[in-house]
Amino acid sequence: MNRLGRELAVFRSCPLNMRVLILTNLIYALVMPVIEIFIGAYVMRNSNDVKMVVVYQLAVYTGIPATFLLNGWLLQHVGIARLYSAGMLLSGVALTVMMSLGELTLTGLGVAGFLMGTSFGLYWSNRDFLALSSTNDSNRNYYYGLETFFSTNIGIIIPFLIGSFIAAAGKGDWLGGNANRAYQIITGIVILLTVASSWMIHRGDFRNPQKTSFLHFSRHPLWLRMQGLAVLKGLAQGYIVTAPAMLIMKLVGQEGTIGVIQSAGGLLSAALLYIVGRVSQPHHRVHIFAAGLLLFAFGALPNALLFSKTGVLIFMACLILARPLQDIAYFTIQMLVIDTVSTIEKRNEFSYILSQEAGFYIGRFTGCMLFIGLAFQVSDTFALRYALLIVGAVQLLSIPVAKGLLKGVGDHAISASEEARIADETTSHR
Repeated sequence: MNRLGRELAVFRSCPLNMRVLILTNLIYALVMPVIEIFIGAYVMRNSNDVKMVVVYQLAVYTGIPATFLLNGWLLQHVGIARLYSAGMLLSGVALTVMMSLGELTLTGLGVAGFLMGTSFGLYWSNRDFLALSSTNDSNRNYYYGLETFFSTNIGIIIPFLIGSFIAAAGKGDWLGGNANRAYQIITGIVILLTVASSWMIHRGDFRNPQKTSFLHFSRHPLWLRMQGLAVLKGLAQGYIVTAPAMLIMKLVGQEGTIGVIQSAGGLLSAALLYIVGRVSQPHHRVHIFAAGLLLFAFGALPNALLFSKTGVLIFMACLILARPLQDIAYFTIQMLVIDTVSTIEKRNEFSYILSQEAGFYIGRFTGCMLFIGLAFQVSDTFALRYALLIVGAVQLLSIPVAKGLLKGVGDHAISASEEARIADETTSHR
């Protein structure tokens, strides 16, 4: 209890906006397993076609950068907290559209996916800026560690509950054995949670980015390297979201199995990830990032070699640890680079968030097209088996890129410090 009291004291010592943002994201994290895991399972259940799942995800990823761009204009006229809450509410609307489709078609999935991408665009573009403006480099490891700790624990409980509920509905008589009816009930709960998270974000005192141009095409070399890192990260993002549902529904079981696997894996990683965020220092970020990338590649190998229930379980265990480790390191590196480059170029921080999304989209589009190409040219099985391994191997290039980025940031800091020292000596001499 004393330890818990000390941890609460650390949380209360954080700035108000940082605390409100963490609590808002805590509530909305209850929604994320539905969006990230079970929508893919819903498409698989109703189409039995892995290509349909990836097409839906590609539509989602197309909606995100389009809305990032629109959000840049909206921020000139609308409060950032309202736009952030609109993104959360819109995800509930997108789920409702999905559930109302009588038959899953490419057009219907494209519309529902693009709408979900629109909600993500509003959510992530404003969330990234709010995290950037509400934290500093000294407390960002703690912020992302605590946020990841909450989301990982939620990832233990919620997938198990949802998976069990859908499985019971599909087998029992209380919903007429209709699993789709269970998805509709879950959608109603999601809408209530998005309303609650939208209310919470308005408890803070958040300011919009400075009104200035946010579209720039000439960039500092440091930022171009960051864009390269974004492309490499984007390669795996489509697979991270859709691969678990596709592999489990094809090789392991139904939604109940998805929930059990996600919950068991989350239980193993929750405490570890909180400790990483709590005790790690900025100079540990490359090591954390490399660990996440190596775990992803290692997990993809048995999936490719075995392509069986055992291979899927090994991949899932590695992925559950790899994803948050990558995120903790990547986003803290990203924010440090934004802090540095925005000072050099004297530009709005939001312009870098918008620019970064373009890098993500290039990677996501390439990754999805790789999967679709392998599925059409060879087979669905070949794509599920080998696409993850290809992406995992290519992503290892991120390690030297991240090292070069942090070295560049360090060199700039030393250069700036030296210039300041010379300026002070010159002033003193005069």
